[in-house]
Amino acid sequence: MDPVTGISLGRIVIGICAFVAPELTARVFGLAPAGNPHLPYMTRMFGAREIAVGGVTLVSSGTTRRNLALVGVAIDASDAATGALELQANRIPKSAGILLIGAASGAVLAGVLGVLRGRG
Repeated sequence: MDPVTGISLGRIVIGICAFVAPELTARVFGLAPAGNPHLPYMTRMFGAREIAVGGVTLVSSGTTRRNLALVGVAIDASDAATGALELQANRIPKSAGILLIGAASGAVLAGVLGVLRGRG
């Protein structure tokens, strides 16, 4: 499976989980939904974004697919930066920050590799 397809499928799966079970998804990523009643709303918004970006990338081809893969890279880089900022400000647990930054950074790498290999 090429990296862009893998990332697209991963986005859809994570997005569905976030949309259907936002509290559970937040806990899996090390966040505490009980301490933030607004977290499910934000998690569902994240989920909808992931489903949309993953879906349109998955069904696209050629230059459109490449451009969507680059949009995904930008989103994932932003997610990694957000994780770093929140970790630095001590607003998320260290373990959650490392997990979130690592996952987003891995997605950036996979997206870049897919584009460079001409699969994005």
